[in-house]
Amino acid sequence: MPINILMPALSPTMEKGNLAKWLKKEGDKVKSGDVIAEIETDKATMEVEAIDEGTIAKILVPEGTQDVPVNDVIAVLAGEGEDVKAAGAAKPSASAAPPKAAEAPAAAPAPAPAAPKAAPPPAAAPAPQPAAPAAQSNGHGGRVFSSPLARRLAKDAGIDVSMVTGTGPHGRVVARDVEQAKSGKGLKAPAAAPSGAPSIAPTMSDKQILSLFEPGSYDIVPHDGMRRTIAQRLTASIQNVPHFYLTIDCDIGKLLAAREEINAAAPKDKEKKPLYKISVNDFVIKAMAVALQKIPNCNVSWTESGMVKHHHSDVGVAVAMPGGLITPIIRKAETKTLSTISNEMKDFASRARSRKLKPEEYQGGTTAVSNLGMFGISHFTAVINPPHATILAVGTSEERPVVRGGKIEIAHMMSVTLSCDHRAIDGALGAELIGAFKQLIENPVMMMV
Repeated sequence: MPINILMPALSPTMEKGNLAKWLKKEGDKVKSGDVIAEIETDKATMEVEAIDEGTIAKILVPEGTQDVPVNDVIAVLAGEGEDVKAAGAAKPSASAAPPKAAEAPAAAPAPAPAAPKAAPPPAAAPAPQPAAPAAQSNGHGGRVFSSPLARRLAKDAGIDVSMVTGTGPHGRVVARDVEQAKSGKGLKAPAAAPSGAPSIAPTMSDKQILSLFEPGSYDIVPHDGMRRTIAQRLTASIQNVPHFYLTIDCDIGKLLAAREEINAAAPKDKEKKPLYKISVNDFVIKAMAVALQKIPNCNVSWTESGMVKHHHSDVGVAVAMPGGLITPIIRKAETKTLSTISNEMKDFASRARSRKLKPEEYQGGTTAVSNLGMFGISHFTAVINPPHATILAVGTSEERPVVRGGKIEIAHMMSVTLSCDHRAIDGALGAELIGAFKQLIENPVMMMV
């Protein structure tokens, strides 16, 4: 029997992907583990390996095709001993991919959309209301396909399993989908509210927005997967995570002096180039990591069932890239030297801009740092990226007048703003964390203890 090759879900949040390139052609024999295609997700380009052995009988989705839904059939594989031509001529089984009605309404915007389906997808909510079975099913006749473990986890967490987007075979809801749903990810759009019910977050449709502008005075650039993901996640965060903000000024005079000494003493390679060059941001990453170890009750993630207390400080660092941003993660940053952090960040930043990061290199983390100091921004606030409970927004370092002992002096000052998830961290606790950060960043030798 022919084997259907499906569009894989390469990350828990992936709903669609671009089939960038086929590395095998029709008639080629493949075995398990062979790389057969390259798929572009919203964040990276990844290789797809064959799971079964056989001969590629038919390629159904040509390379270069964009927005291919997860679990759609992209090719047909003839098993050993099967007639390749017959396998290629056979129509793929209808059950190979979940019905289109099960997908959240998230279509790429057209130049002049007229139907509500073309509007940007609504943000996921942590406690969605049950919707009509026909709209939320991932099977036939309104049935929701899910594993017994997923159903039990959903029941324990108070989550309606029909509202969870399944990433298992044929759209089946599996345990990892429920775990994602606990933090508000991977949830389907709630059904429309009954007539007369108050709207929680009224928004203008695409058509209403475009009607405000003179025809011909604008161009429409369709959103790519990355921009859609950023919009969905940050909208969900600002709507569902109660933020509060703490700002403090740090004197980084000692840090700048230490940085100069460290870089001057850096060993050279064979070409006489230094093996590392420490930046202010490297100190910030290290200080944030150590501060979380000093105030462990801030090194947490909120879930409905309990507080997740992390053992290590895994610090995500926002990196700008064409069309959006990504946050590669320095794992166990509190245990690493400044030179190690510096070299890891240079490697991450380079691969992030070419979309070569692996999902495990940018997913998860316990906190994040966003630094706009290089753009001359003195201070700003950042949106928390769940499951983090904090994010540190770092402004530029600049000379400012300060009063010391009744005298005005000039000091190198840097303002930082800590965004906190009030469900997990209260005001006094957040103040302890940013206070610990200030102490470390002003006395960098304490990071080495």
